[in-house]
Amino acid sequence: MTLSTIGVVIDIPEPHSAVLTGWRRRAGDPQAEKIWPHVTLLPPTLITTSDMEKVEDHLAAAASAFAPFAMHLAGTGTFRPVSPVVFIQIARGLSECELLEKAIRCGPLSRDLDFPYHPHVTVAQDVEEESLDRVYDGLSDFIARFVISQFTLFERGPEGGWVQRRHFALGG
Repeated sequence: MTLSTIGVVIDIPEPHSAVLTGWRRRAGDPQAEKIWPHVTLLPPTLITTSDMEKVEDHLAAAASAFAPFAMHLAGTGTFRPVSPVVFIQIARGLSECELLEKAIRCGPLSRDLDFPYHPHVTVAQDVEEESLDRVYDGLSDFIARFVISQFTLFERGPEGGWVQRRHFALGG
């Protein structure tokens, strides 16, 4: 039996993605070059490769049940002291992300989470406190508005990096 690690995300579009990646680089976050800015809908999840078609059908059905929606990112938040993470907060689109996550993390993708689901965009993780503070303060007035019309299935490649596998348009 061959296994694959997959995840599902909402990509943050340009030019916002480049701004957030720049801050992640400046923080010294080693994930800055490996993970693009996104809102996680399904964290890394192990599946059997033979289940991929069933998973893609499940994701297509979930996507078709949701209309595109507005997202508004505004300011920073943190999970400290529980976890050394600084993130951009979702001011609009939060409920839609929660409902979408619930529709995705069931059936063939049913799994428990380590923490309760909280939609956000990570911008610094596992770096020194000073770097976390700098990103938290530096992005405190960050604002971005855009429309979400799809989500993305990605798969961990043989080298350990993430490869986009397929986009799923909301509303079918």
